[in-house]
Amino acid sequence: MRKSYFRKLACMAMLLTILLAYQNYTSRGKESFPDVKFIMASSGVNRSDFDPNTLDETQWQKLGFSEKQVSTILKYKEIVGGQFISKQQLKKCYAISEEKFAELKPYIILPEDDRKEKSLSRTFEKKTITIPGKFNPDRFSANDWIKMGFSERQAAALLKYKNYLGGSFISKEKFKECFIISPENYIRLEPYLQLPEKVSGTIAASHAKSSNIRYRPFDPNTLNADGWKALGFSEKQATTIINYRDRNLRGSFKNPEDLQKCFVISPEKFEELKPYITITIKEEIRRQETDFSKTDLNTISFKQLLEFGLDERSAGSIIGFRRKLGGFINKQQILDIYNIDKDLVQKLISTCLLDTSGVQKYTLTDAPEEWLKNHPYFKYSADKIIFYRITYPDDKKIWKFLKLKPEYEEKMRLYIK
Repeated sequence: MRKSYFRKLACMAMLLTILLAYQNYTSRGKESFPDVKFIMASSGVNRSDFDPNTLDETQWQKLGFSEKQVSTILKYKEIVGGQFISKQQLKKCYAISEEKFAELKPYIILPEDDRKEKSLSRTFEKKTITIPGKFNPDRFSANDWIKMGFSERQAAALLKYKNYLGGSFISKEKFKECFIISPENYIRLEPYLQLPEKVSGTIAASHAKSSNIRYRPFDPNTLNADGWKALGFSEKQATTIINYRDRNLRGSFKNPEDLQKCFVISPEKFEELKPYITITIKEEIRRQETDFSKTDLNTISFKQLLEFGLDERSAGSIIGFRRKLGGFINKQQILDIYNIDKDLVQKLISTCLLDTSGVQKYTLTDAPEEWLKNHPYFKYSADKIIFYRITYPDDKKIWKFLKLKPEYEEKMRLYIK
């Protein structure tokens, strides 16, 4: 019994000895690994303050972004309106990691968040003016000014100022006088402006002196473009004055004060012209060509409407709507037209006749499909009328099925037999 026990113990001791020897043999030659330390690679970029709205692709790459990341950032910039307005907005771009944003944040020239933008609007605006290169401001539209960094209101004000000067900024000196252009922005813009440095004297005086104008009595209602140019106005200014007379004043200045209201004529210029202005109103002679008391509103022409005193827009609206209707049934229809001078049109319909005998009328069952679909009063119900009259060729039933508002049905019945 004891022999068996000692034999087992001896076997276990031998087995343990063999295992220890094997372990020492297999672990020989293996070296322990040193502790690993992760070191952030330095981008080698010298940091300095920057405005992300002015960076191009190369500059973004110099900040440590890949080509794809740069493309994403620029697309994000377009999505948010063409410019970043705060650091928080820039941070939301998924191409910029939190670690990268934290690294760049101290150098970004932007408000912290949108709420601070208003208080820093002036500073921010100065930094967002981008100049594409040399340019002629006379050729810039509102969109061009907005792309440069001006607001919509500022762009509109710049165009109004240009129109006030007669359609041209004339010189760098005059451009600088626009209140929208701050001194700082003018310093940036001045080298790129394709304008002469300055003009001598005031605009009106310079025209008069340089052209050696000798004023003579003139009637502003008879002057053509050459006549206005002879008085010292540019071609654009002359065109503006003529359009103002023919469109806004319906063909004639009634008094010198009407001339003064034209925005291209400065107060100084008006004072020079005033002693020579002689106005002859030929309105009564002109209107004698047509006897409007005998004129039918359903046949009156575009030219006759202009003769009565309506502008081109009002006359065109009346003729166009009459054509679509196939003729007026009552005079109220004319007063309901958009884009017309209501007072003058009221005078027109009070003076003229209205003959409705030539206006085509139909029943709902026999009205042509084309007529139904093109008539202003029927076109929105045309498909329903065509559908119902196939099954129910009876006007009373069709009116019942249409279920129209009373005011719509009343207008439609004007053209029903």
